[in-house]
Parts: sequence; structure tokens; C-alpha cells
Amino acid sequence: MSRIGELDVFPLCLGGNVFGWTADKETSFEILDAYAAAGGNFIDTSDSYMASAPGNSGGESEAIIGEWAQARGNRDDMVIATKVGRHPDRMGLAPANIKAAADDSLRRLRTDRIDLYFTHFDDPSVPVEEIMTALDELVTEGKVRQIAVSNIELDRLEASLEFSERQGTARYVAIQPHYNLVSRDTYEGPRRDIAARHGLAALPYYGLASGFLTGKYRPGANVDSVRAGKAARHLETERGRKVLAALDIVAEEQGAAVATVALAWLAAQPTVAAPIASARTLDQLPPLVEAARTTLTDEQLERLTEASA
Repeated sequence: MSRIGELDVFPLCLGGNVFGWTADKETSFEILDAYAAAGGNFIDTSDSYMASAPGNSGGESEAIIGEWAQARGNRDDMVIATKVGRHPDRMGLAPANIKAAADDSLRRLRTDRIDLYFTHFDDPSVPVEEIMTALDELVTEGKVRQIAVSNIELDRLEASLEFSERQGTARYVAIQPHYNLVSRDTYEGPRRDIAARHGLAALPYYGLASGFLTGKYRPGANVDSVRAGKAARHLETERGRKVLAALDIVAEEQGAAVATVALAWLAAQPTVAAPIASARTLDQLPPLVEAARTTLTDEQLERLTEASA
């Protein structure tokens, strides 16, 4: 298990961004059942997932997760993270909006508390003091256990953390950055330094680069996925090709899937507590879960790090 604030979590977080989108309710239930059976307890979603899909309005992923947890009677065994600020009807981080959005999420999740509540994207129109105070009130009311942050500029992140320390309010315990073997620049450096200095656990999203780091995208391959265009573009870069070659070597040495190795590298990086990865079909799940049980050698880690430099 990994530790995030007061939360003990499985070191591979199951992304809920596909639930109600490329995975219907029945498939989502199967994936959630298999993840829990494998020892997983950590699910990430958002109030905005997946508002962009045809016929959706936002909150579909939360509703599926809530219905599943209620049906299985396992809510107390699971750590559920969700986010605020991007639902079409609850855009932004004004204090009243944060509180109303939290109530909406609690209703869809069919629960009385959110274990880890993220600000999805920062709202520069609202002072950080107001955002942090609103989040602190949710913690005080028992609606939220811990708070966290995703997409935010460095100065606003520092100011938020300093306000919490100065005022003794609830503070961010985790950060959710865009981070993987072919996208290292946005997290490594000042952002990771802040996380390390303040003890923030990192939960990287796009841990598999929209599927590119599963190894299924190869020259000439035709992949049936709504993310195919975004993933395949990495084949056009020298970094992408080098990473894929290094992953193939390490995967063969480990006797593991390419996706497993990519996530195991990510999990071994400083500050990272649990990479986030999603599965839209049941057969995509085992390599993800296996990453939580895979330890790469120092030589293998170095090979991958050099290839992705």
C-alpha cells in the first residue's frame, strides 16, 4: 500500500474517465469488480467525466462508481477521489460552487464523504485564500477527508500551500500531474520540487500516454480507440521511438507487458505514490494491476530514463 495523507491506497489507481464513455455500465462494473478482486481500492474520477461524450451531461462516471459501490456494499473498503471545477453546470472554484459541486458529487457517488477531493483546474479569478477556506469547510463538515490539487500554476500552488500552513487549515496532500515516460517536462523540475518540499504525493494522470505506452501503437498498426490519434503522434518523435524500444527490452527481461513496465517506471519515480491508469475493457486491466507488484532493477530504470530524456 501507498500512503496519501491519512489514506492507505493500492499503488495503482484505477482511472474512471472511461466509465460512461468508452466503457458502458456493465463493462465498468466488470472492470471495477476485477480491480477490487485483485486488491485494488483506489478509484479516481471527476464530476465532469464524461460530459464531452455524446448524450452525456457530466457526472456519468461518478454515478456508475456510486451505483457499483452501493451494489457491492464495499464503500468503506474503497478510496474514492473526485474533482471539482469542470462540470458544465459547476464551472470554476468560487466557494459556493465548490460546496454545491461537492454535494452533487456525494449524491452521484451515493456516499456521505469524498476521500480525496481535487481542484481539477485552477480558477485564477478566485483568490487562493477563498478556495482553500471553502475546501477546509468541507473537511470540517466531514464531507471530504483530504484535499488535493491537479492543474495549477506554480505561484498559485505555493500560495495555496503557504495559506494552509499559515492559517492551520486543511492542506493539499496530493498533486495530480500530467506525467509519463514520454511527457516528463511538465512535472520534473520546479513542480516536483514543490511536491517534495511540502510532502505532496504525486498521482500522475495519462500514465500510459493515452495508450501509447501499452506498446500497441506501432508503425503501420491500426488501433481501434478514440484516443488513437493522440497516442500515435508519439511515434513521430525520436523520444517516443526510443522509449518504445527500451520498453520492449525491459518487458522481455521482466516477462511482463509493456504497459506494466511503463507504469512500474512511473511508480518508482520520486514523490509518486500511485500512477493512474484506466481500462475500457476487462482484458486491459491485468497489466495495469501487475505494475503494482513489479519492481524494476536499477539498470532497467536507468535504461528507460535515458531513453526518455
